[in-house]
Amino acid sequence: MQFRQQALAKLQSPEELDLPVRFARPQGWLVLSVTVVVMAAASVWAVTGSVTSTVSAPAVLTHGEGSYILQSPAAGQVTAVLAKEGERLPAGSPVLKVRTADGDTVVRTVAAGRITALAATLGQIVSTGANVAAVEKVAEADEPLYATVYVPAENAASVPADAAVDLTVQTVPSQRYGVLRGRVKSVDRSAQSAQQIAAFLGDGQLGEQFTREGRPVAVLVRLDRSPATRSGYTWSSADGPPYALTSMTMATASIRLADQRPLDWLLP
Repeated sequence: MQFRQQALAKLQSPEELDLPVRFARPQGWLVLSVTVVVMAAASVWAVTGSVTSTVSAPAVLTHGEGSYILQSPAAGQVTAVLAKEGERLPAGSPVLKVRTADGDTVVRTVAAGRITALAATLGQIVSTGANVAAVEKVAEADEPLYATVYVPAENAASVPADAAVDLTVQTVPSQRYGVLRGRVKSVDRSAQSAQQIAAFLGDGQLGEQFTREGRPVAVLVRLDRSPATRSGYTWSSADGPPYALTSMTMATASIRLADQRPLDWLLP
């Protein structure tokens, strides 16, 4: 009986038309207003704003012209080692003497530079074309260092000219002395093979190491100079390390890429 009475009462007054209708509470209007404002601000930022990103890649401190590998022009036995590692020599300087079937042959530098590695030792038997030394192309002691950074090919197009670069140098404790500062000088147009990298650095192992995950693009970085530091270069700390930097030192570079609009991420 109780349910029947409730049904009859509903039929007698099916709609309460005399009661006011509430569309939304004040709290709802507030949430809606905030949502609209946030969406509008996000839309403006997506079109006019920019996002900064960086790419990290291995690097080597070098002189601008790189190195070359000196090879023996003849097969025979090394009878004299005429140069030392670290020695700076002019072009045409004797490095090794090799005794062949036709007499002694002297292996000489092709261009002026510094001997960074000697692969041949006294008494060693070498074949024609064997690698006997690596020579860095530097004629003067005060020639500035550069950093050669091997950036993944897919990121190379985003590296702008004069982009800021921070270099964490292996031989310098970054917690104490910070990072080395530099700017992008040039970006190669094509990816480098292991052989090309080895020819430039004078080190076949580095060529293999830098191409394990694909052929990278070489980015030449000009190091910022500073007369106030012992190294002669600018660091994120005030003084930097209390010693000079040497070429063929490994580092890790962080390059600031070109700024992008958030809208570009959504567009194909």
